[in-house]
Amino acid sequence: MSHIDEDVCPERLDAEPSHIKEEEESREVSHFQVEEEDQALYIKKEEEPEHPCTKDGGNTSSNEDEDEEYDGDLTCHTDNKLWKCSRCGKMFTAIRALKRHVRTHTGEKPFACSDCGQRFSRKGNLKRHMRIHTGEKLFICSDCGVRFSEEGSLNDHKRTHTGEKPFSCLACGQRFSHKGSLIRHTRTHTGEKPFACSDCGQKFSRKGTLKKHTRTHTGEKPFSCSICGQRFSEKGHLKSHTRIHTGEKPFACSVCGQRFSQNGHLIHHTRTHTGEKPFSCLACGQRFSRKGHLNNHTRTHTGEKPFSCSCGKTFTYQSHLKRHVRTHSGEKPFACSDCGQRFSHKGNLKRHTRTHTGEKPFSCLLCCQRFSCKVTLKAHTSTHTGEKPFSCSDCGRRFFWKGSLMSHTRTHTSEKPFSCSICGRKFFWKGSLINHTRIHTDEKPFSCSICGQRFFWKVSLINHARTHTKQSPLHCIHSSVLYNNCKK
Repeated sequence: MSHIDEDVCPERLDAEPSHIKEEEESREVSHFQVEEEDQALYIKKEEEPEHPCTKDGGNTSSNEDEDEEYDGDLTCHTDNKLWKCSRCGKMFTAIRALKRHVRTHTGEKPFACSDCGQRFSRKGNLKRHMRIHTGEKLFICSDCGVRFSEEGSLNDHKRTHTGEKPFSCLACGQRFSHKGSLIRHTRTHTGEKPFACSDCGQKFSRKGTLKKHTRTHTGEKPFSCSICGQRFSEKGHLKSHTRIHTGEKPFACSVCGQRFSQNGHLIHHTRTHTGEKPFSCLACGQRFSRKGHLNNHTRTHTGEKPFSCSCGKTFTYQSHLKRHVRTHSGEKPFACSDCGQRFSHKGNLKRHTRTHTGEKPFSCLLCCQRFSCKVTLKAHTSTHTGEKPFSCSDCGRRFFWKGSLMSHTRTHTSEKPFSCSICGRKFFWKGSLINHTRIHTDEKPFSCSICGQRFFWKVSLINHARTHTKQSPLHCIHSSVLYNNCKK
């Protein structure tokens, strides 16, 4: 009997197991699942024996696949006892092997799962699938005892112990322990993106990435925090969130040792050491260390104000909107630890705290006088330069302060926005209302350090103090020194 070489019968798996987690997509890919992709990939598996289907027709699991009568697409060569596929010409020594092969042409899937209805072209594939429902795990790792439902998954797992990486990329030489990892890697060379979103058409190179993307359409958030119940669309987001509760900070700066709960925060921090500013403004060229800072800056060119309040006012930055909303709600979340006074803005609390500490971090370059607020320094500097940038549109009078201009404008409009809650009297300025209120409360906050006499208003104290010192109230602007006579 003459010898006839047979083609290797390709094994095919009809459906990807639905239980594989998206984070480990195709990690446990057995030889049953990837044979159909081999010809399209740059794959080289070293020391891999040929599939033993030349003599027994590929019947590696004859007890798993049932034979049935089949009338079409095959021809019996009785002389050599070979069966030939009439569609592609492949030869088989057993009719059951030919039957399985023909299903790759017809798409027939005669074996159905009784639990979920999924269908398969091979009984062996159905049998493996059933273990998803039964939880049966027949294959045990001899090193660590972990159990698996498929032998291929066990073989893949064993490589985590041996460190073996038998799959090599022919394009760049990178090696992998799993064939599925190589398949995914190969797409970085080919640019192939076989997984498409049915909603928007966006394509992805990984099925897991598509699955995560799909949640942006469905709004599904399957991952829930066991501590506070907050839900997330991605497992990685839940993991990062959990560190808020645990206080874990696994990411450490190699320069200063500061630790962070998220890798992204460490990356941002590292740029404070390196000075790296990878984000550049296309309009003016200014560079930024964070993309968010660039986005905020870009709005200064476009004039975009995407953040709007229910009152209709719009803002360039979300932080400005947040502060503005407090003017409606009256919320004052920032409290002074010394006196308990509360503020709606963190910056206001910071400035207030200096009234307790006496800190004056802002210094005048001309006279060295120091100030607790930057805006106060700016106004003071104007006394040297004579600059009065704010002018009244009605009379042309100019002012150092914008607030002074606003107060002055009311002398033209006769607006008196500040009213006494006790007697109803109205005032141009808030300070005038505060002074007036003391008449009702009998509060006298200003006391003489020499005789102890108390006064409603500061000006009354100043006038009284002269009875002790006999000093002139004239004050030299440039030196901040009181003189008995500074008329000339």
